[in-house]
Amino acid sequence: MTNTIEAVDGQVADPRKVRKVVAAGCVGIFVELYDNGVFAFMATALAIVFFDVSKSSDALMLVFAGYAVSFFVRPLGAVVCGILGDRIGRQKMLVFVIMLISVATAGIGLLPTYAAIGIAAPALLIFLRIVQGFSVGGEAAGAMTFLAEHAPEGKRGLITSYAQIASFLALLTGTMIAFAMSPWLNAEAINGGGLASWAWRIPFLMAIPMGIIGWYIRRAISDTPNFERLKESGGLSRNPLKEAFSTPEHRRAMILALFIPLMNGSGYYVLFSYMPTFLKGDQIGFSTGTALLVTASSLVAICFAIPFMGALSDRIGRKKVIAGAAAAMAIGAIPCYAMIVTGNVGLAVLGACLMAVIFAGHTAVIHILIVELFPTRVRYSAYGLGYNISSALFGGTAPLLMTWLIPEFGIYVPAFYAVITAIGTLIAVSTITDRAHVPLRDTL
Repeated sequence: MTNTIEAVDGQVADPRKVRKVVAAGCVGIFVELYDNGVFAFMATALAIVFFDVSKSSDALMLVFAGYAVSFFVRPLGAVVCGILGDRIGRQKMLVFVIMLISVATAGIGLLPTYAAIGIAAPALLIFLRIVQGFSVGGEAAGAMTFLAEHAPEGKRGLITSYAQIASFLALLTGTMIAFAMSPWLNAEAINGGGLASWAWRIPFLMAIPMGIIGWYIRRAISDTPNFERLKESGGLSRNPLKEAFSTPEHRRAMILALFIPLMNGSGYYVLFSYMPTFLKGDQIGFSTGTALLVTASSLVAICFAIPFMGALSDRIGRKKVIAGAAAAMAIGAIPCYAMIVTGNVGLAVLGACLMAVIFAGHTAVIHILIVELFPTRVRYSAYGLGYNISSALFGGTAPLLMTWLIPEFGIYVPAFYAVITAIGTLIAVSTITDRAHVPLRDTL
C-alpha cells in the first residue's frame, strides 16, 4: 500500500503537502478566531475599563454593540480581500489578513483606559474592533477556499472541517485563559491598581506571538492548484464580484450563502461566544469560573464531533448532514436550554454538550458546502460576500440581541432563537444541489 491520496485532478497528492496546507489554513483560522473571540470573552472587563456607565448591564450592552459593529464591516473585508484573492491569489491575502488582525488585537491590549483619556478610549476600541472585522471578513472564505482547492478528491469535507476544529480550539483557548484569569476580571481587581489592573491586557497581547507564527507558516505555502491552473490558462476574472452579480446561477448561490448559515447565529455566536455572559446573568447566577467551565466542556465536545461530521458529509453528502443537524437543533434546543438554565452545573454541561454535538453537523459542513456552490473564478469573492452578510445580520448581532431581549422576554430567548435559525437553515439547504461527489469547478 502506498502512502498517497488521489487529488482532485486525478494526480497523486503528497500527504506531506496536504498536512502543510492544513496547518497553514488552520493556524490562520485559529489566530483569527482567537483574536476575534477574545473580545467577547473579555466583555465584562472591557465594560469596566472602557465605558463610564453607572449600570454594569448598560456598559455590557455597549461592549456587545462594539462586538456587533465589527460584523457589519465583514462584508467590506470580504469584498476587498475576495476580489484581490480571486485576482492575485489566495495565499497572498491570507498572509495579509492574519497580520492585520494580529496588529489590531494587540492594539486593544495596549489602549489607554477611559480613566486615562476619556471618550477617546472607547472610540479607539471600536476602531480596532472594526479593523478586526475587516480582517475576519477576508479570512473565512479565503482559508476555506484555500483548503478546499488543495484537498484531495473525496476528502474535501474532512479537510475543511479541520479548520473548524481550529476555530473552536481558539474559542476554547480564549475560554480557558479567561477562566484562569477570572479572579482579576472584576471591577474590584481592575480598579484596585497594581498588577491586577492590567491583567485583562494579556489575552490581547498574546496576538503578537500567534500572529508571527501564523505569518511564518502561511508565507511558505504555495497557492492552490485550481487558482494556478486558471491563472496559467488566462481564465482569471477581471472583476469577479461583478461577474458573480451578473450571472443568475452565482446570484442564487450568493443568496443561499446568506441564508444557509442562519444556524451559525444561534450556534457559534450564542451557544459559545455569548454563553459565559449568559450563565453569569442574574437569572442563573453561575460564577465566572463555572460559566467558563460549562462553555469549555461544550467546546471540547464539538471539537471531537466535527471531523466525524466532515467525513460523514464526504460519504453521504453535505445536504443530508446539515439538514439533519438543523432538524435536530429545532427539536432539541428548548430541552437543552431547559437543562442549562436549571442552575445545576452537571445539567448545564450536559445540555451545552448536546447542543454542541448537534451544531457540529452544521459547522463542520457549512463552509465546504458554500465553497462547492461557486467556480474558482469567483469563489473567494462571492462566497465571502454572501457568508459575511449572513454573519453580520444573524451572528454578530446575536449577543447584543440576547442582552436586550432576555430581560424583556425571559431566559429562553436563546432557545427560541436557536429554533428559528435552525428552521431557516433547513428551508434554505433543502433547495440546493449537493456537489459533494463531483470535482470543484474552475468555470461555469
